[in-house]
Amino acid sequence: MAGEPFDKRPGKIWYDGNLVPWESANLHVLSHGLHYASCVFEGERAYGGEIFKCTEHSERLKKSAELLDFEIPYSVAQIDEAKKLVLKTNGQKDAYVRPVAWRGSEMMGVSAQNNKIHLAIATWEWPSYFDPAQRLKGIRLDVATYRRPDPATIPCKAKAAGLYMICTISKHQAERKGYADAMMYDYRGFVAECTGANMFFVQDGKIHTPTPDCFLDGITRRTVVELARRRGYEVIERHIKPEELSGFTECFITGTAAEVTAVSEIGDWKFTPSKITQTLMDDYTTAVQPKQKAA
Repeated sequence: MAGEPFDKRPGKIWYDGNLVPWESANLHVLSHGLHYASCVFEGERAYGGEIFKCTEHSERLKKSAELLDFEIPYSVAQIDEAKKLVLKTNGQKDAYVRPVAWRGSEMMGVSAQNNKIHLAIATWEWPSYFDPAQRLKGIRLDVATYRRPDPATIPCKAKAAGLYMICTISKHQAERKGYADAMMYDYRGFVAECTGANMFFVQDGKIHTPTPDCFLDGITRRTVVELARRRGYEVIERHIKPEELSGFTECFITGTAAEVTAVSEIGDWKFTPSKITQTLMDDYTTAVQPKQKAA
């Protein structure tokens, strides 16, 4: 399945209120979302048949659309139910869930006030984003050339397709050099995030993480912050300068796809995955598992 094109897979996709055959879930080449990036999406995971933080993701999807000046014509509850229906219809327990909303093809130009808003939801089996053997050993990161932009220039709180253009470029450049991913600075030169995951660092038993004031405050990020504080770890959200990286002993990244993954190096900076990273990896794994229902 890993090498099968995404337009050739079996199953059903929820598309504008209906379950349609996977290969029939198409849009027109002149859709506004394709040409002008008026498209928002979510990345979610189901564990044991339950979608982790399902409603939080649906709420963020709706908010992302509002930030791009359009309204998804379904309620949060309807989106939640549609996601569960697709998962059940496709017979999947452990899967990736991808809702995506975009402007259609009624108008072609920067202005798109009369375009229909579409919503589709697909699910598929997908293993860990990174090689499981590397998740605690630690992945290697390059340093990206592109930076997360000033929030005065982009809707940085939206999970919008257009904001990932520089992420794809940066990840490709990193992979060509043998790295798994890349760390991005923000427009001021502070440490920001990876191309699709938030970052955490450990120093003297305390956890430091960049303030998400110009990039997405991930749902997984917030979950891990909560898990760390439950453990009694101090979590400090602040601006982190590149020259501080040499003073950190551990580094890990978080995201729906990455879950909690250790980092062994970023460019010339080295880290040793240890107790805190392992503890939070284990705690996150426990947190995402469906709770046993009482008899």
